[in-house]
Order: sequence, then structure tokens, then C-alpha cells
Amino acid sequence: MTMKKFIVFIAITSIFVLSLVLCVNAEPFKVAFIMPSTVNDFAWSQSMYDALMTIQEEMGEDEFQFDYSESMFIVADAAAAIRDYASEGYNLIIAHGSQYGSSLVEIAPDFPNTSFAWGSTANVFTDQGITNIFAYEPLAEQGGFVNGVLAAKLSQSGVFGVIGPIETGDAKHYTEGFKAGIESINPDAKINVTWIGSYSDVALASEAAQTHMDAGADVLTGTSQMVVGAIGVAEQRGAYWFGYDVDQSSLAPQHVVSSVDVIWAVALRPMIEMIKKGEMGGKIFTLNLENGGLKIVVNDEALVGKTINDIIQGKIMLR
Repeated sequence: MTMKKFIVFIAITSIFVLSLVLCVNAEPFKVAFIMPSTVNDFAWSQSMYDALMTIQEEMGEDEFQFDYSESMFIVADAAAAIRDYASEGYNLIIAHGSQYGSSLVEIAPDFPNTSFAWGSTANVFTDQGITNIFAYEPLAEQGGFVNGVLAAKLSQSGVFGVIGPIETGDAKHYTEGFKAGIESINPDAKINVTWIGSYSDVALASEAAQTHMDAGADVLTGTSQMVVGAIGVAEQRGAYWFGYDVDQSSLAPQHVVSSVDVIWAVALRPMIEMIKKGEMGGKIFTLNLENGGLKIVVNDEALVGKTINDIIQGKIMLR
């Protein structure tokens, strides 16, 4: 072997060995997830947890890992958790709630090598010189409109009840879309909206649902984790329910007609790729029906269940 060939052989071998070492020592992409409720709330927090599980299944546990902190409804506690995760070297920290924005403005500049994400919002604070925050925002009004159209076609009374947490963000946009969908089919519909002032008060949501039913509503809808109480009322009193955030049909299979499933993975996939390339923030990710970030999950069992029960109970006579 000539000296020239030997040098080439050594160079190639070194590159091969180095690549093996890099593969062996490659660190997984690590995400921390801070949420205001729990991973099984059938709403806001569960939808993001489901997305992270999807990403982990796609990338593999060796390549993608995530940790989370639940029930961070106190903003100061959430801020402490965000800072702790950042100091531990996570690649991405997701502060899943619009209430966490001010905390990110304070914390993100201290950790320029960490990316942060929050929503639902369209603010990444680049006007304040911050470059490592992403934002995500679903066009909830699109899903609300589809649910509203279906609701208008199924309602017998023409009276609808909406139970919302606080009149802002996703909840506001979804409600506006739901109302517009109903009115596109039935301009004379009566749509009653109650904002209970809480994302988590299940009892208060139940009370609001009862009030809507007493006022003649045969269709209910709502957003946030407190709606499990309202869904229970819909099931007990025979109303249709239209959901948001995740597929809620398992809570009341005969009554949940459709759900707007928010697929956060549509935003997470490109976000992760940007971070891997060194782009730490500054982009807003929008989820809608066109890009698959919003998915309408229709529950056939609820659609046909009432008709079947009416036949069985003799309410519908065919001969």
C-alpha cells in the first residue's frame, strides 16, 4: 500500500469511527411540558400530551423524550417549573397556556440555547428582542363552524347552550364559529352562551348546562377541562353534545355527536426540525382544517343512537 493510499484509508476509517461515536453519544431531543390541568382531562392538556406521545412514537424513545408537570394552574408555580426545566438543558419547553406568556418573557432571555413554546397565541415577542420563543394557535372558529352546522341540523328545539370558561382565546373563537355555523342553517336559532369564569370548575359547568337545558336547549357545547360536568348533564338529560380539544365521545357515546380534535403534532414536527437546525424561535404555527391541525371526529353511534332508541321505545312508529 502506498503512503497516499494509506493516508486516505486512515482518513476514511477515522471519519467512520467518528460517525459511530457521534451516533452512540447522540442525545435525545428532550421536551418539558407544563400544563394547567392533567394529561387525562379530555380537553386542553390531554390534546398536547397526545401529540407528544405521537411524536415519540414517530421518532422513537431513544430519539425523543419528554417530561411534564401537571396542574400548574398557579402561574408562579408554573414559572418555577419552566425555569427548573430550562436549567436542566431541555431542548424545548412547552408552556401550554396563554397565562404563561409573561413568565416566558422573563425566563427565555436567560436561556438563549433553549427554545420555548406557548399557546394559544400569535405572539412570539420578537418586538422585545426575544428570539427563542415559538407560538401556536388553532383556528378554533373553523371547527366550531362545522360543529355548529351539524348541531343546527340535529336540533329539534332550535335552542342551543354554550358553556365557556373565559371569553378569550380558543374558547372565544370556537364559540363565535359555532354560532356562525348554526346561523348559516337556522338564522332564527336561539344561542345562549354562559362564561363561567373558570377553566376547571366542573360543578359550575354542570350548573350552567342544567340552566341551558331548562331554557329549552337540546344541544350543548363548550371548551376546556371543566366541560366533563356539562357532558354528564347532556347524557343525563338526553341532549346532544359537541366537543373541542380531543375526541370526547367515550364520555357519552350516545350523546357526543362530534369533536374538534386539535392535532398539535402538526405544529410540533416542524418546530422540532427548526430547533435541530439552530432556529430557536420566532415563528407562529397555525393549525386549521387545511393543514390537518384540526380534525372533525364524528361519532356515528350518537348520530344514529337516538333514532334507534326512539324506535325501541315506540316514539317512532313505522307501521
